[in-house]
Amino acid sequence: MQPEQIRAILAISLMAAFADQHKDDREREHIRRITESIAADSGVELMSVYQDVLLGRVRVEEAAAALDTPELRQLAFEMAVGVCDADGVHNAAETAFLDRLRDALGLSIANAESVTRQADEIATLPLEPAAPQVPAPGTTAPAVDEAELDRMILNAAILNGALELLPQSLASMAIIPLQTRLVYRIGKNYGYELDRGHITDFLATVGVGLTSQYVEQFGRKLVGGLLGKVLGKAGRAIGGAATGSAFSFASTWALGQVARRYYAGGRKLDANALKASFSDLLGEAKALQAQYLPQIQQRAQTLDAGKLVAELRA
Repeated sequence: MQPEQIRAILAISLMAAFADQHKDDREREHIRRITESIAADSGVELMSVYQDVLLGRVRVEEAAAALDTPELRQLAFEMAVGVCDADGVHNAAETAFLDRLRDALGLSIANAESVTRQADEIATLPLEPAAPQVPAPGTTAPAVDEAELDRMILNAAILNGALELLPQSLASMAIIPLQTRLVYRIGKNYGYELDRGHITDFLATVGVGLTSQYVEQFGRKLVGGLLGKVLGKAGRAIGGAATGSAFSFASTWALGQVARRYYAGGRKLDANALKASFSDLLGEAKALQAQYLPQIQQRAQTLDAGKLVAELRA
């Protein structure tokens, strides 16, 4: 993939990120830092792309014109849908952007609707993985099994690390809903019934923006050459992809642990304490990722993103 094609796809990604016109300052700052980080790690000049998109100096049609194969155009659309659905099913402004992008890329309506339908199914995965267990009146909730909670957080991190190794955009779309569900389950263990709004705000406070995280997941796959279907490689692009899954494993593990501290302590940590705690745990998680990489790779070898989503919905 040529640098101008990478720049075009990331420009479309950023346009999708800002399409709803309601991103708060925290999310905009997350996106800026992520673009800067990807640029520094990849050697591809991307900050000018960020500025062009932010100031409206690049049009969807111009970016789409740089993508000269059906695979690249399909990839760009899937990525944009994932970005728009990262914080929930796309709204009217995002729908208008995706319709415009579809036309600029020359995709059929049926093809585009298939992609958006899959993304919407993932974005609306239920928070509660099973029927809620409500204590009977006059009883108290059972004590939290800390060892089981540790296993749950680690398993979620391994699963998300494995999803990151898969080339399909569908796999990356599932990571954020799984993190959201993890926070919900941790809160429930400590007696808190959380809704999506609370969890979204909690993630943003910690420093994990939903839209910005998807931009980072996809952007690192893109510049790291892990998108096998675009590069003409068959099957899963697992070889040499340890760095590609490190972010999703680490962010999921650190998020689970900081959520555990927060709800175990009665939600008394302030925003600064949450950010500092997450940052410290993220460093620890990156070291753990190397230790668990064989398990992540083994999980990826047998993982089917489509079946996983169906199982989670059930």
